[in-house]
Amino acid sequence: MREHSHFGLDNHGLTNLNEIYWNLPAPTLYEKILTRREGVLSDMGPIVVRTGHHTGRSANDKFVVEEASTKEHIWWGKVNRPFSSEKFDQLHKKMMMHLESKDVFVQDCWAGTDKTFRMPVRIITEYAWHSLFARNMFVEATPEELKNHVPQFTVINAPRFHGDPAEDGTNSETFIIVNFAKKLVLVGGTSYAGETKKSIFSVLNYILPFKGVLPMHCSANISAAGKTALFFGLSGTGKTTLSADASRTLIGDDEHGWGDDGVFNFEGGCYAKLIRLSPEAEPEIFATTKRFGTVLENVRIDADTRLVDLDDASFTENTRGSYPISAIPNASETGLGGHPETVIFLSADAFGVLPPIAKLTKEQAMYHFLSGYTAKVAGTERGVTEPSPNFSACYGAPFMPLHPMRYAQLLGEKLTKHGSHVWLVNTGWTGGPYGVGHRMAIAHTRALVNAALDGKLDNVPTVKEPFFGLEIPTECPGVPNEVLNPRNTWSNPADYDAQAQKLAGMFAENFKKFADQTTPEVRTAGPA
Repeated sequence: MREHSHFGLDNHGLTNLNEIYWNLPAPTLYEKILTRREGVLSDMGPIVVRTGHHTGRSANDKFVVEEASTKEHIWWGKVNRPFSSEKFDQLHKKMMMHLESKDVFVQDCWAGTDKTFRMPVRIITEYAWHSLFARNMFVEATPEELKNHVPQFTVINAPRFHGDPAEDGTNSETFIIVNFAKKLVLVGGTSYAGETKKSIFSVLNYILPFKGVLPMHCSANISAAGKTALFFGLSGTGKTTLSADASRTLIGDDEHGWGDDGVFNFEGGCYAKLIRLSPEAEPEIFATTKRFGTVLENVRIDADTRLVDLDDASFTENTRGSYPISAIPNASETGLGGHPETVIFLSADAFGVLPPIAKLTKEQAMYHFLSGYTAKVAGTERGVTEPSPNFSACYGAPFMPLHPMRYAQLLGEKLTKHGSHVWLVNTGWTGGPYGVGHRMAIAHTRALVNAALDGKLDNVPTVKEPFFGLEIPTECPGVPNEVLNPRNTWSNPADYDAQAQKLAGMFAENFKKFADQTTPEVRTAGPA
């Protein structure tokens, strides 16, 4: 098909291709997906695809090219592993040779809904269904915008091309490599589409702080009165469920920026986890699994009836659905919101220690933002007989190229400037740890979150618990008072004290890596 941009693929080293399919809409991509046998059509219209043995991100195969323009800024380590420029160029050349005489699919689109900070991106894929995924997940460019679209960053995704660790310097045959100098991401050896989305998220996480924008791994919504709220939380904490409130407008479910004019979505779509999705608990998301244009990853489908089974985890627990955000009835048309009045940090504490809700000072907010805590429950891994902590800085460490303190400082500045209220909410266990106590009642959690969002807890008296220094409200509409202080829910308060001291020690140990970068006020805002 005819090229839609004056910035051609030869600029990316791609030549001698067979067919180039530019910015195909969903119906045409459906035709390509089906004729190329990349996926199957399910009942009611979604495309169902398999991603092979990679059913999630390949964290150990992610690299950043070490080069002069970014070397001094990158947070090098386990998250951001260095890769040589020479090896990158070698791999790039081999990858382009792999694509010779093959079809490629191109989507020219935007990352970001704020026109001041949005970035033009180009997604070049070997699979038609990856092109549909990109069309769902990024912000679509208008026909007029396409005429002058010059990508500031490009992703080339070729799942059938595999790296050779001995020759190419990769960790395995799979690789995700970001080159900031060349404004290029190479993805190979994996069909998991989330790598494309998260690689651009990582790029924005590097670029935007230099422009005074805080990039955030969070969901966001807005009330009928125009009050914006943010929800941070790792997998399993209830971020999607609690932010998907039918009475509020959804700005986005995963990635946002907080700039001079407020909050903006990075994406044009949603990438929802679907395993055991409930039509009662999450009706809006459930409806997208029966909608044309949705891509269902690794979801079991009946070969005869073409009905999907969202409860089947035989391929993976990480079943996913990609769809345009416009598929959600209460989604924002602009992807924009004001400065957040309320910020919620969600944690599923399997130790049964954290209170169901606590108000945080700015310094406590920075401390807990840097900690990014939730917990894994016993029995999820072989040999794990008790809860284990899971700390992920900024609630998204795998996607943060800069030092976490850079993001925490931006958060602190914005909280001070805009007077946002920050709350720590425990959606995990109470009355004891996992296996002894019970999960927080969702009705109580919703009541607490709604009270925080509505300002009903702003002037409620609080009590300070001794282990984390958290201010716990003494009352909340719709929640029994005895639930609010976790120590009161344990049958033996001494057992609670021992467990709380243990968890506090884990927090303190984890925070040691930030001690030299933080102020004394932030260092002392958590357990010593």
